[in-house]
Amino acid sequence: MNFMLKHASAVLALCAAVSIAAAGFSQVSPSEIPDPQLKALEQTYLQKLVAMNRAIEATRFPFMFSTNRYAGLEPKDQAAADRRGLEFVNFHGRQVLKLTGNYNTAYNTSLLTPNQRATKTFDEVMLPVLRLLPNQFSAGDTFDAFGFEIAYHVRTNTSAFGYEGKEILVVVMDKSDAFTYVNLKSDPDRQQILNRAEIFLNGKPFGLQVGTQESVSLEALNHAPFDRPAADHAPAAVSKDNRRTQPEAQATPPSAATQGDAEQLQSKYQSQLDAFAAEGATRFHFVQYAPPSIVLFRDQVFLQLTLRNTQKFQSETTSIYKRAAQSFDLFFAPQLKPFLEKLPNMPEVKGVSVTILNDLTSASAPSSSEALEFFFPLGALRQFAGAEITNQELINQSVVLVNEVRIALDLQRVE
Repeated sequence: MNFMLKHASAVLALCAAVSIAAAGFSQVSPSEIPDPQLKALEQTYLQKLVAMNRAIEATRFPFMFSTNRYAGLEPKDQAAADRRGLEFVNFHGRQVLKLTGNYNTAYNTSLLTPNQRATKTFDEVMLPVLRLLPNQFSAGDTFDAFGFEIAYHVRTNTSAFGYEGKEILVVVMDKSDAFTYVNLKSDPDRQQILNRAEIFLNGKPFGLQVGTQESVSLEALNHAPFDRPAADHAPAAVSKDNRRTQPEAQATPPSAATQGDAEQLQSKYQSQLDAFAAEGATRFHFVQYAPPSIVLFRDQVFLQLTLRNTQKFQSETTSIYKRAAQSFDLFFAPQLKPFLEKLPNMPEVKGVSVTILNDLTSASAPSSSEALEFFFPLGALRQFAGAEITNQELINQSVVLVNEVRIALDLQRVE
């Protein structure tokens, strides 16, 4: 009799698990997690995670919010994609319960600054979820922090074109701060907690500031002066409140260059640039109407090059992200080593700005083109050519623009 009761209980438990999955509240299984500590957390809090998923699903947001395993999905792809957006991850030496999702709104860049867009996303998506946490979790739970990775759209309109891209906001808070934040009423009190959080916008450290147009500077927050993507690499000498715990030797920041400096360098190296232009036209697909030149980017000297991609793209069947990834991986990267061998020796140059012109074909519209701009630090470019870093690590250290609008580019995900 006891055996039959146990057997019936097991069947009921299995049916309940199946019904949860069928209802759209499926959760990452502990068996899928290789890390033993994260697996133990997933097993311990599995039922609470399922309940939390249910509560998020039942919450009304100003615009549709989809929990997904990956951020940055198009709305048409979200329903069929992996909806298990709640999971434990390791992040900068901490065990974090992270929610990943896609917020289907499009902010106008001419009306809202990056800080205002990030603040609205925090208030409209993250804050409602933070209010749900005390129903399932407490400050005594055995993980360290709560985190969010939320993607949303940004729309830019100029007299020449209209463009819609994505931004991804990442916020990681200690458990105690997450529970405290929802009960605070004043912006200064909430700002103190945000100042302690780890916040990234499009993979770059960001000082989210409530109630203002502009973000707070990282230097003012005494945050560690790193400029790296929001990846799982614990920085040395940074405590859980994201402030320094021991001094480190700091390199002297490079002095800002001027337009006059760029013009002097252009004149100094003109003969080398002319030779490089001739070589590039025959070997690297340089366009003749835009020869190599010295330019300024973020007050540093860059070598500007313009190349025409030999690959053509069908505009209806490719996204800007896929075209950018393939333009880098299949067109520029394979010729990088001989390209660097021919690069003029110009010690003052800190980076290379590569504009790739893509030809777009369409069955229903006239052919068109788009301009991809990659701003590569020269040192990172040489590291990649020497197989010291991956293609994604190079992209993470660079700036990528499409038609003058910056994008986040995850090569592996969009290929």
